[in-house]
Amino acid sequence: MPEPVNFMEMAAREKQKTSSTGRTRFQIKGGERETLIYLVGTSDTKAEEIIYLSNLLARPGVEVCSVDVGTRGLGCKMDVPPAVVAGHHPDGADAVLGSDDRGKSVAAMAGAFAAFCGTHATQIDAIIGVGGGGGTSIISQGMRELPYGVPKVMVSTLASGDVSAFIDTSDIIMMPSVTDIAGLNRISRHILHNAAQSVLGMATHPYVAQNDMKPSVGLSMFGVTTPCVTQISASLEDQFDCVVFHATGTGGRSMEKLLGEGMLGGLIDMTTTEIADEIVGGVLSAGAARLDAVITSGKPYVGSVGALDMVNFWAPDTAPDAFKDRLFYHHNANVTLMRTTAEECARIGTWIADKLNRAAGQVVMLLPEKGISALDIDDGPFWDPDAQAALFGAIEQNLRATDTHQIRRLPFHINDPAFSAAAAEAYLSIS
Repeated sequence: MPEPVNFMEMAAREKQKTSSTGRTRFQIKGGERETLIYLVGTSDTKAEEIIYLSNLLARPGVEVCSVDVGTRGLGCKMDVPPAVVAGHHPDGADAVLGSDDRGKSVAAMAGAFAAFCGTHATQIDAIIGVGGGGGTSIISQGMRELPYGVPKVMVSTLASGDVSAFIDTSDIIMMPSVTDIAGLNRISRHILHNAAQSVLGMATHPYVAQNDMKPSVGLSMFGVTTPCVTQISASLEDQFDCVVFHATGTGGRSMEKLLGEGMLGGLIDMTTTEIADEIVGGVLSAGAARLDAVITSGKPYVGSVGALDMVNFWAPDTAPDAFKDRLFYHHNANVTLMRTTAEECARIGTWIADKLNRAAGQVVMLLPEKGISALDIDDGPFWDPDAQAALFGAIEQNLRATDTHQIRRLPFHINDPAFSAAAAEAYLSIS
């Protein structure tokens, strides 16, 4: 087996071909310290790119820590070798590096790197990774363990496709590598240069919090409930930092993750449409764990049934054949909405009630009698009194009213300013 090449020696040789400008240190909490950027890759296959990035990142006031997540053991020597990362796997380094099955090794290294990032999260000012399929899977799993706001740049051969599996609810920035990551060339040098400058800019000019003195509240919104949530935010913005999430699956998961981590003080969950997708089989489900953070956090919760009249699919031909005779509304060329039936609405309402019955904190559930979306309005395309009756009835029959759990019917449409005012007042009364 060939001897690993010394990373620092290779970096020194490459530096002669790489220009960089100096940057002064920045102030943190009244003192001066270096910005620590983690540079991550698989040195067994991406050594040239890692070295090139290392030299681009090196400047006064910036410390670069190179982390090797390779599984083949034939790369250059980096600051943190694969064995150290692999040692963070719950079953030890052998579970990562002892297998001849590359797929198993990559999956195990991804878990080990996630644990590594979790352990070192408070030290990392920014992180940049470079990889193909395996490297992207490993590095992005670790990046997802870092707090929101820590700059995360992933240069990947997969970044031009569906990257939801890599980003999930995190704030990773995926940058397409354009060419394969298989040695430096006139294209890859330019792309990597831009990636390095972007992470440097974010790391050396950190965000300064502006609204931390206000308590925070999360709100869920969809296009068909936008007037409702906009009006609530406007009425509460003087007292609360209103954080709005788009109810597209990822939005609901992100909102509840932040609630569970204590970064949100409560929820005004007007748009629970993701639950319809979970139960009926649409494409924008937030998963079966939707509302679980409400159960466990004990934080105040004002909810409603916004956009539960619809299930989401992509272009019209993506809707399953089983639904071919259903009522559809073509929101745009790429989004198709299907009206939920009375039977489906009853199941959705029962599901919501079962979850909220277990909520540890204060709950107010608001039911707008004149419609639950911009489409569900008298003479609108999704107006269906029978479906609404099934939904409301299931919630009222199954959600146990107590001193802390309330249900209120309101004689308004969900987008009526009077409904928004009632929702804001309900939150104020329990927060």
